[in-house]
Amino acid sequence: MPERTLDVREVDGEPFGRIVDELEALPASETLVLINSFEPEPLYAVLDQRGFDHRTEQVAEAEWHVEISHR
Repeated sequence: MPERTLDVREVDGEPFGRIVDELEALPASETLVLINSFEPEPLYAVLDQRGFDHRTEQVAEAEWHVEISHR
């Protein structure tokens, strides 16, 4: 499955709007890999409400990857 990557560690300011924009543009055939400096637990309820599944992995002390895909 093709992947898009969004590293919100590089976003200046609040990244939520940028994340939502990426989700709205995400084709059903692709996965969005969100990279963050912490586990974005508040995002999980939003993903669930919008019909997305996610899988989270901590890859370094301050680096989390969240794979997001349509249900």
